[in-house]
Amino acid sequence: MLDRFELLLALAKERHFGRAAEACGVTQPTLSAGLKQLEEALGVRLVERGSRFIGFTTEGERALEWARRIVGDARAMRQEIASLRRGLSGHLRIAAIPTAMPMLSELTTPFHQKHADVRFTLMSATSNEVLRLIENLEADAGITYLDNDPLGRVKTVPLYQEGYRFLTAADSSLGDRERVTWEEIGQVPLCLLTPDMQNRRIVERQLKQAGHAGTPMLESNSTIALLAHVSTGQWASVVPTSLADVFAFRTKVRSIPIVDPEVLHEIGLVVLDRDPMTPITAALVAEARLVGPILRARNQA
Repeated sequence: MLDRFELLLALAKERHFGRAAEACGVTQPTLSAGLKQLEEALGVRLVERGSRFIGFTTEGERALEWARRIVGDARAMRQEIASLRRGLSGHLRIAAIPTAMPMLSELTTPFHQKHADVRFTLMSATSNEVLRLIENLEADAGITYLDNDPLGRVKTVPLYQEGYRFLTAADSSLGDRERVTWEEIGQVPLCLLTPDMQNRRIVERQLKQAGHAGTPMLESNSTIALLAHVSTGQWASVVPTSLADVFAFRTKVRSIPIVDPEVLHEIGLVVLDRDPMTPITAALVAEARLVGPILRARNQA
């Protein structure tokens, strides 16, 4: 039964019979037969079928919730038993919003020092994708906003507060300022993240409250692309303080604090609200609880 639940999870992830079969390392007929056997065992139709995947039935959506729980428990059991024999080891997958990527090393480095046999995969994702990846067991944990979109059934550990900086050329009209306001920023052509990014929505909201549309002249889903354009001295942007601090700008670009108002948003670790957690996830939560106060104290210094 467990292997059939794995097939169901793969189909939920890929939304395509062929890709789901490939992800599971089986043929498409084997995938279809396994799903059919699961339907027969449960006595209900789980998948809407046609010439291609259409979706899940109401019963299928409910079965999917149980499949995530059962598969997650099975993985946790295997990991815990293995850790009793050889210590903590395995694979830790963390999905993080792009603006939090510079801060991830603050968590992964001390974790690695304590658990050297755990390897990491770090994935950049929107705030909505972070939650979806965790829910579908494609990520073990996420780093995302804790005070914006509804988070669902997750446990959270606050890490730090995200503030914002205005990046502009030193010789621009605002380049010599010690502080700038959102109203002033709204009068400058900007390059920003794409609308599917929570950071973009935060910036747009502040600009609209200041009386500006906030329509950028350039947008990208890559923070590196934004910072590369800003570094030329020909573009301006609004980015989190942590991102501005980690990028080594040439002297012709300034990073200026934004006030009126000063905006702060809580960033933290999210994991599925399950008991017991996998040993690796539990260790990550414990590390986050140690790192969070250090990051907050540093931000306030």
